[in-house]
Amino acid sequence: MSGPDSGITLASCPADIVELAAFRDRTADLEQLADGQLVTLAGSGGVATRGGRLTLSVRPGRWLALSPPAPPGASAALWHAAASGRCAVVDLSAALAVFYLSGPAVRELLARACRLDLDPAAFPAGRAAATMMVQVPAILAQLTPGTLLLTPATTAQHLREWLVATAQPFGLAPAPAVALSELCGESST
Repeated sequence: MSGPDSGITLASCPADIVELAAFRDRTADLEQLADGQLVTLAGSGGVATRGGRLTLSVRPGRWLALSPPAPPGASAALWHAAASGRCAVVDLSAALAVFYLSGPAVRELLARACRLDLDPAAFPAGRAAATMMVQVPAILAQLTPGTLLLTPATTAQHLREWLVATAQPFGLAPAPAVALSELCGESST
């Protein structure tokens, strides 16, 4: 079952992560703000990419905005300065770890640990969902080239060890960290 056609690639994906929560009746204002920041806010249960950045939404009125790593707090500070009463801004960069999985067996691997229907018809590229995986909270974001998995940093090692152990029969290939811009369909600079 192993080999290049059935394998799984596992990599970390360094990113700044900022949670945006629209204040009551301010979602349209936040969408306008995001557009000015050259970011597209994903629809509920979705993923959107633009300008080497990604947003996902798994709860109404809330988004996770992922961007390339910057100095600590810089991404959140930019959003906070621009938000001016439209939304709450929380820096989750140190609170969440991001993994990137690719290969034809990824959905089968992840299905062993969560209750989501990961069939491509039910969970196509552009979808995101929160779930539990091996008793750890996780967010899955399906991209065209693969799957992003976000999990609390405090339990990331546990989840990574489970992924490594469970992916062995599929032909696991650890990979160097992948740049967010590459996953958004753009080459890194």
